[in-house]
Amino acid sequence: MDGEIGPTELETKLDGDGEDPLVVDIRNQLQYQREHIPDSVNVPLSRLPQEVERISDADHVVTVCPHGKSSIKAARLIASFDGFDGRVESLASGLTGWQGPVESEVETDGKPEAPF
Repeated sequence: MDGEIGPTELETKLDGDGEDPLVVDIRNQLQYQREHIPDSVNVPLSRLPQEVERISDADHVVTVCPHGKSSIKAARLIASFDGFDGRVESLASGLTGWQGPVESEVETDGKPEAPF
């Protein structure tokens, strides 16, 4: 693992003209569908050991979770994968500190989402 990246730095990298990091959101599918960083991929932490090969060809990976704790575990797991040679960081604040754009796959039709 190459450390942590702050939300502002990640947003700058995603908005830049260079090569964007691959953002890997490790939350469960329902949480991801409610709100996620645009162009991120969803690989729940429980599935990451089986699916790490899916992201092994990325040059730069940023793992994301709600508060920046579980994403450290995910970043370490990716970095330890034998076939991964890139840079891997965890989003320091998690999504709670993310002020950048988000996408949702949940249709609310103008109605508030159910709290559960």
